Formats: sequence, structure tokens, C-alpha cells
Amino acid sequence: MNTFENTGLDKNILKAIASLGFEKTTPIQESTISILMNSNKDMIATAETGTGKTAAFGLPMLHLTDIGDLTTQSLVLCPTRELCIQIALDLANYAKNMDGINILSVYGGSSIENQIKALRKGVHIVIGTPGRTKDLIKRKKLKIHSVARVILDEADEMLTMGFKEDLEAILGETPKQKQTLLFSATMSQKVISITKKYMHNPLEISVAPMNVGAKNVKHIYYMVHIKDRYEAIKRIA
Repeated sequence: MNTFENTGLDKNILKAIASLGFEKTTPIQESTISILMNSNKDMIATAETGTGKTAAFGLPMLHLTDIGDLTTQSLVLCPTRELCIQIALDLANYAKNMDGINILSVYGGSSIENQIKALRKGVHIVIGTPGRTKDLIKRKKLKIHSVARVILDEADEMLTMGFKEDLEAILGETPKQKQTLLFSATMSQKVISITKKYMHNPLEISVAPMNVGAKNVKHIYYMVHIKDRYEAIKRIA
């Protein structure tokens, strides 16, 4: 495939990503996009952080969205509000030439009433953190009984952060007939347990050695007292 022109993506999506400077596909995009465009099979994809995973699942997801149907068709779950916001921003950029598509991010620390108002108008794609997503489902404001696909992004981080019960509660509300995609930098036993319980004969794709950090990312950490953490962050920033 190598280039996005060969993926079969909608011309409006291709125009948008070209304007963003996207030309050649990354290895994870090369391995997943054509499959997701043509298959409903579940998938486990392992790749380093920063390798283009959002586009790998996001571009086919946008292409397959029925804009005329205002029910929630895709649900993306991720561990933090920052990642939630970033995914929503990326998808909005990829979809900027798609008239009528509605994308919403839902996360704690932001007005739930505004999120509920947006859901009432109809949202095609919801990106959420597990806690806020579960809350909206319990309130019967986010209806996921007919979602076609669920994406667990950074699944290892969600489980490390203690969201296992929330994830299981959310997945339990989704239809049995759906596509489940799991993207993770590592495959812990907790992640494997989720795949066995909620995925059916998933395709497994790996474009990096299992449980190895990205070679092009330098990791630095500082040990500080909890009372000094905000001051430390400010100094680093």
C-alpha cells in the first residue's frame, strides 16, 4: 500500500489528510487500514506509541460511518482526557471535508450537561474515558446498543489505571454483533484477559517487538514529593 492513495479511502478523507502532510502510511497503518476497510473481524494491534495508531483505526472508521444515521456507530475508549481530546481533534481534522459528521469527546472534569446536549443532537463517533462514558450510559444519555465498532486505545494504560470494571461494564452494554479493535503498546496479562473475554477469533497484528518501548522516544523521570508535583511540572514545561 505505502501511500494513502492506494487505501480506497473516501476522496474527502484523502484530501483532508493530504492537507495535513500525510503521504506514506506508517507500518501500523499499512498493516491495518486495508483490513479494516474490508473486514468486520476483531483485531489486536500492537505498536509503539507515536506510530500513527489513531489514523490506523480512525481513517477506516470515518470511511465506514453512515452520516445519514445519527445513532452512535463507533465508540473509542482511551485512558486520559488528554488522549481523548487529541483523538477527537485528529478525527475532526481527518473528517474536515465530510459534511454532517458529528464527533464528540466525553471525559471527566468537563461539563456533563454540555456533553448530554451534544448527544441529544446525534453523534456518529464518541471518544471517551471509561469513567465518564460509563456515567453517560448509566444516565441513558449515551446509547451504545447499536454500535458497529468499539476501539480500545492504549488498552494497557486503561487497565494499569484501574479501569477494568468500567471497561467491562461498558462492553457489557454493547451488542454481541460488533467489531472490537484493541490497540496497545504492550500486552500484559490483564490485556490478554480482556481479549479472551470480549473478542472473537481476533486477527493479531504486531509491528514492534512485544512489550518494548519506542526506540525514537527518550524517557526521563524525576522523583519529587507529591506536594511538589505541580511545581515540578511547571518547571519542566
